[in-house]
Amino acid sequence: MDLLIILTYTAICVVIFKTFKIPLNKWSVPTAVLGGVFILSAILMVMNYNHPYAKYGKEVFVNIPIIPQVTGTVAEVNVVANKKVKKGDILFTLQNEEQTITLQRAEAALAESKNAVFQKDEALLAAIAIVAKAKANEERAETTFQRYDDAHKNGGTNSPFTQQQVDTKKKLFESTQASTNAAKADERRLRLITESKILGENTQVAQLQANRDKAKLDLARTIIRAPVDGTPTQIAIRPGVRASSLPLRPVMSFIPDEKRRFAAAFWQNSLLRLEVGIDAEVILDAVPGHVFTGKVVDVLPAMSEGEIQANGNLLPSSMLMRHGFVIAVIELDEDLNDYNLPLGVQGQAATLNYEHDVLHVSLVRRILLRMMAWLKYIYPIK
Repeated sequence: MDLLIILTYTAICVVIFKTFKIPLNKWSVPTAVLGGVFILSAILMVMNYNHPYAKYGKEVFVNIPIIPQVTGTVAEVNVVANKKVKKGDILFTLQNEEQTITLQRAEAALAESKNAVFQKDEALLAAIAIVAKAKANEERAETTFQRYDDAHKNGGTNSPFTQQQVDTKKKLFESTQASTNAAKADERRLRLITESKILGENTQVAQLQANRDKAKLDLARTIIRAPVDGTPTQIAIRPGVRASSLPLRPVMSFIPDEKRRFAAAFWQNSLLRLEVGIDAEVILDAVPGHVFTGKVVDVLPAMSEGEIQANGNLLPSSMLMRHGFVIAVIELDEDLNDYNLPLGVQGQAATLNYEHDVLHVSLVRRILLRMMAWLKYIYPIK
């Protein structure tokens, strides 16, 4: 861009010298040269400071790696590469015999558990009846024992019952007490089983329901669907390919439909004038002669050249020597899809900060950017 300014000034000087027939002498030539040095230096300094230029820029986009949540063998690929799909459309399916069997087992276990719960409810009712019967036997044995004991004590030597008969009735009473305690213990055991609930459901049934739901989920996950509206691209999977649920082994790339944005790398001395919301212009190698207008929507708050992480490696001095560029994200007013451009096209960008442009050198920046756009018909210069 600097070369374009010098060439333009040189062309203007040649035209002036030829038009006005100014002689080439020791006064005219140095004046033109020195004047050009001062004028161009002032323009370049003011323009580069107030209207930063990014020599390197590229459209950035998100790639969603498609990873199945269950491991299996691909049964069918349901989409065509580079054709748009809607959210929820089937991308591909996995063989699901194993998940189907697991679901059937879980449903059978759940049904058996529900039947067992009904049986335990009936067993509890039976245990309650047994406790009632044991209490009745205990009370009858106690009454009989008390009657024998009182008659023996009050009758003395004329007692109709012997001591042995009294002891027998006492042992029978104690036996019925033990039977009652055993029946009560069995009732408590069954009551704990039947009344053990979580969210109003028997705990064992709830656990098996969770297993059934997990089996259903795994079966549903054998059908891999589009996460959002977008385009699957570079589809390499085929029926028979083993698809793993490991996060490091995606099987498909999916490009979501989003607003296309352009990222440009600016020198750090541009930070004082690089602000969110200012106007920007972008030229692309793929569209010579055209200037795209837009606005700066974000300036990334960190540069990867200064990033460090906690590990066992020492910080190399070479990392400190790498120059870091500030990345600004530009949202274009036009839709690049109208130009049938693939994602990731490259170009250059310039930002226009009119607030501090006292000399209005933004016009020079815009002219130079358009000249570069025209030159891209011949060669995509930087």
